[in-house]
Parts: sequence; C-alpha cells; structure tokens
Amino acid sequence: MKLATLTNGARDGALAVVNRDLTRMRAVPHIAATLQLALDDWARAAPLLQAEYEALNAGDGASQPFDPTRCAAPLPRAYQWLDASAYLNHVDLTRRARGGEMPPSFLTDPLMYQGASDDFMGPCEDITAASEELGVDLEAEIVVITDDVPLGVDADTALEHVVLLGLVNDVTLRNVVLPELSKGFGFLQGKPASALSPVLVTPDELAPYWRGGKLHRAMQVWLNGEQIGQPQAGEEMQFHFGELIAHAARTRRLGAGTLLGSGTISNASDDAGVCCLVEARVREKLRDGEMRTPYLKHGDRVRIGMRDDAGHSLFGDIDQQVRIPGTRPMPRAASASSPETAAA
Repeated sequence: MKLATLTNGARDGALAVVNRDLTRMRAVPHIAATLQLALDDWARAAPLLQAEYEALNAGDGASQPFDPTRCAAPLPRAYQWLDASAYLNHVDLTRRARGGEMPPSFLTDPLMYQGASDDFMGPCEDITAASEELGVDLEAEIVVITDDVPLGVDADTALEHVVLLGLVNDVTLRNVVLPELSKGFGFLQGKPASALSPVLVTPDELAPYWRGGKLHRAMQVWLNGEQIGQPQAGEEMQFHFGELIAHAARTRRLGAGTLLGSGTISNASDDAGVCCLVEARVREKLRDGEMRTPYLKHGDRVRIGMRDDAGHSLFGDIDQQVRIPGTRPMPRAASASSPETAAA
C-alpha cells in the first residue's frame, strides 16, 4: 500500500491512503489520525489500511484527486532519524579529493549518524537557506521506516522490521559541514531539515525491486529540468538495510517510526551521474584538477524520483526550489523540460 500525510494545520497532518498509480487518495481518520499513530499500532492498523488501499484501487468508495502539493512529509516529525553512508564509492571519491584514503574498516563497519528528526519538509516545500555561501547541496537517498526493533537484532531478522520505504532529500550545507566535523562532535548546523517523498510504500508493493534488503531501481535526479543522475540503488551498496538496522540496534532498541537513510546513492561509473553536487565537484577535481559545478542557488529547482519498469512513479517526486530570503522573487514555474522529457 501507499500512504501519505495531508497538511491540515496540525503538526502531524492527516493520514491518507493513496492508490497505486498516485492519482486518488482517501483520508482514513477512522483507522489512525496520523502515520505515527498507525506505526505505534501497526499490527492492528496495517490490515485495515491495506483493505482501504485495495478498495481505493478498485474504485470503491469516496476519494479525491491526489495532489503532492497538499502533502506534508509522511512523517512531519519523527522520534528518530538515522542516516548511513552505505555507498562507499561516494565516500572514497570525497576522501581522495581531499588527499585522503578510505579506512579499510569502512568495508565492515557502517558509517551512521543520528540527525535532527523534529522537522521534515514536505515533498514540494522550498529549501530555505540563510545564504548561498553556505554551500547548499541536495542528497538523493532511499529511506526505510521501521516498526519496533529489539536490541541486538540480527541483519536478516532486521529486514522483517522494515514496514515502509520512500525517498529523502538529505539537504546539506557543505561549507558548514567540514568545519563542524573538524570539531570531532558530529553534524548539527550543517544538516538542516530533509524532505521526504510524497508517499511511503510497503515492501510488498515494491516487488520485484525490493530484494536482499536493497531497492533495485535507478534513483533519478534533475536540476533545473536537466537530469544529472540515474545511479542504480541496488548496485554498489556495501551494506543492505538489514545490516544497517542491525548496526543501529546493536546496543539499543529502535522505536516504531524510526527512519533510516541509505546515504547518497553513488555508482563508480561516470555515466551514472550524481545524486549530490559535491560528488560532481570531487569527480571534476580528480579528473581535471578543479571543481566547476556550483552548489545550489536561489531559484534552482531540484527533483528526485524513482520509476518502475513501465515508467510509473513509485513514491511520487520530491520537487523543491531553493529560497534565499531577501533575494529576487522566485516564481514557482514549471521547468523547461519535465523529468519525463529529460529522462528520454
């Protein structure tokens, strides 16, 4: 099934079921007012939501058009947001561009940090930054949402606790991150609010793409209507999501509604493009000796999505523009070429 959260003036929005082709939706307050409440009681709520989903797909009962601009993040605020860096090609490139090497331990011990989870952006909400000088960047990732995960769970069993999947734009302020990390105490100011895809999807809906704890589809990224990335998410992922969940739960339980990100998707081939601008920059430096790609500017439009074999959107698209307060007005106009045209 596919689930969304509609904006309604409340902090956590209203839970809705969305049909398979993302054209119709139905609010389900009789099952759970919010997605977090459904996750808290998933054993009861999931079968009821599935029944609503099947009825919606069959055209039974009242519904309304699905509009991503009406969506908040599926979880506007969450108890926990963990982000990994499971695509080691990205790690290797950025370290080599700084004259360093990737430690051998990274092959066996996942990189992961705990980020801010009190404020997730909706899929069409503007990326707001105080200044372009902060180095505003996108990061296209896959995210999984868990139910309650016990302490010490093994990697195979951990996959049974993945109840929903989606996409995330993990916005990063590159010119803040490095000085911040040099303090040795982790991210804070360099990681503002991230944006989630319009819908989250249960693993059964993603067959046959979801297998072995990986989502075997291309992550598609457009900047101002031009496609800049289409790396395969199921390839070159060092740790599958079961391993990442087990790593996070090694010394503690994880609560229902925990979000865990894959890290920036990255393939070794230049033909795959990039899912973040810093990777474009470090590839340029390693190849040509200098970085030319700028970070995001006021008015830039970022679009992130994933399609099935027939070209249908799996999660809806994250579609955002960058806003720097005090700069020129920014009309929210359509890009010169749609993602579908750009991908052709």
